Amino acid sequence: MTKTKYENYTHAQLLEEVKRLSKQKKYGLVWEEEKTKEQFEEEGKLPVLVEDKKRAIKTDADKPTHILIEGDNYHALSVLNYTHAKSIDVIYIDPPYNTGAKDWKYNNDFVVSEDAYKHSKWLSMMKKRLVLSKKLLKKDGVLIVAIDENEMCRLGLLLEDIFNGFEIHCITIVHNPRGVQGKNFSYTHEYAFFCFPKGKQLIGTIKREEKLEEELRDHGGESLRTDARNCFYPILVKNEKIVGFGDIPDSNFHPIKKNTELNDLIEVWPLDMKGIERKWVFAKNTVESIKDKLFVRKKKNGEVDIYRIKDTQKPRTVWTGKDYDASTYGSKIVNTLTGTTFPFPKSIFNVKDCLECIIKQKKDAIILDYFSGSGTTGHAVSLINKEDDGSRQFILCTNNENGIAQEVCYPRIKAVIKGHSSLPELTDIPSNLKYYKTNFVSSEPTHRNKKLLTTKSVEMLCIKENTFVEVLNKAPIYIFKSKEKYTAILLDELKLTEFKKEIKKLKLPVSVYVFSLEGDDFSEEFEGFKNNITFCSIPEAILKVYRRIYETAKLIK
Repeated sequence: MTKTKYENYTHAQLLEEVKRLSKQKKYGLVWEEEKTKEQFEEEGKLPVLVEDKKRAIKTDADKPTHILIEGDNYHALSVLNYTHAKSIDVIYIDPPYNTGAKDWKYNNDFVVSEDAYKHSKWLSMMKKRLVLSKKLLKKDGVLIVAIDENEMCRLGLLLEDIFNGFEIHCITIVHNPRGVQGKNFSYTHEYAFFCFPKGKQLIGTIKREEKLEEELRDHGGESLRTDARNCFYPILVKNEKIVGFGDIPDSNFHPIKKNTELNDLIEVWPLDMKGIERKWVFAKNTVESIKDKLFVRKKKNGEVDIYRIKDTQKPRTVWTGKDYDASTYGSKIVNTLTGTTFPFPKSIFNVKDCLECIIKQKKDAIILDYFSGSGTTGHAVSLINKEDDGSRQFILCTNNENGIAQEVCYPRIKAVIKGHSSLPELTDIPSNLKYYKTNFVSSEPTHRNKKLLTTKSVEMLCIKENTFVEVLNKAPIYIFKSKEKYTAILLDELKLTEFKKEIKKLKLPVSVYVFSLEGDDFSEEFEGFKNNITFCSIPEAILKVYRRIYETAKLIK
């Protein structure tokens, strides 16, 4: 029998625990929360990132620089709360499903199906990470969480609790048509929760498997001319091709028939077979944008009509299709690109479609996956970039348990960037990669530790500013750049005069970071400079974020 933490409590301790529990909320998802391993680690330590320069990949300076972080994702999320607060467009995660088959660890021990607290442990692990990741999303940011039946119901309640004020939609995806035999049912599907702020239209269209052709004229309810005046106008046709769009007529004008000859053109009006004035599906001010989807069709009676090709649709709530097969487009791809076997990777097209319906129109979107595993999310983002020459950036976080980061995720992303002879259609997508590992700095409140935190934060500042090209490395002065701006870092105020001389040379906007125990950003020292400069004092700006996350750390009290 599994022991509980109450077995050794005294009578007085039990009474105190009852009082504590009685004050907790009575409605909603309730479970016993305990300290996890990363909570023990964080006491007395603060996380930083250290670059593994041997694993950096450079192919094209004009392409995006992606980020791969090796380490516990809670520590990585802590750092990202400083570097990427309210900056992420989409967070896609595929957390452990808590099947009881030793698929994840809690405090260094595998959680098995017989564990009486397995759901509580899973919920505690997820809540800490979801709370941190919520602070990373933009105002119109979207969270996607993949899950199966083992924790689907509890995850839904947890999301409702944390993402209050968000729309939450649960999508069913058939990822294993062969099925996994259970005691009673054979499971062929899993789920994906989509969470985004209420009142926003953030889910775009996806490609149809089969294209449809239908009349551009509206049908059914609210299809009359009077329902939308700006949807009633002539479409100009010559030699059975659309050559333009006429003006919206006055309300007292009524075309005699559907086709009206005008010199060598034909005006096509949205009249039905009975001559009733209907309207086009698209308004005059938007129809030009879909002109390439329109065509002319000549009917048997000699009239010409306007049709449109429908090759996209709003995503349904049940997704099916061979492209979602996790074996064919998940396991086999990972094995081909890395030479290793990884348990239950997603189909790349499953993840791609989840992301694409949100970021298709956002060519500079930032996508985060902090349960990145084999790197499917990074691969999917790269494919989307390849299709439309986008500059979307992905950030992947994974531990190196059983070599996941170094032997699976990194080799896969490297193959995606540099190409692989067996999968040329899914690889050879030039971009750049920075590889980091989580590390720690003591939280003892000493000047030495604050200086050490600042010194170790150089990589974090580059990530925050997205400036990775080194311009100057002359300790204590560091300067990095991108195509749009510079990041200038000074770790010793005694070198301020030399630092100012370097700043004057820079022609693009500059983000200036200066070490100061007192929190002085030295902005008055740069008065009169022509550069577009923003200032920040470190480590105070970093400690401000960590104060919120690590309440027990001594350094940040």
